[in-house]
Amino acid sequence: MAFDKKLLEIVACPVCKGKLEYQKEKQQLICKVDRLAYPIDEGIPVLLENKASPLEEQV
Repeated sequence: MAFDKKLLEIVACPVCKGKLEYQKEKQQLICKVDRLAYPIDEGIPVLLENKASPLEEQV
């Protein structure tokens, strides 16, 4: 199942309420402010702080 990019217009980081960016190759949404990556599971973003992973330096 593919991620619907239209969701990017309405979803926000649950920590800072900032804009998220879609990272297609890793199937995740990233918050550059909080340096967190939220997974996308079967096309559905998992926007839970405890499911997020620290953002890698190369992003």
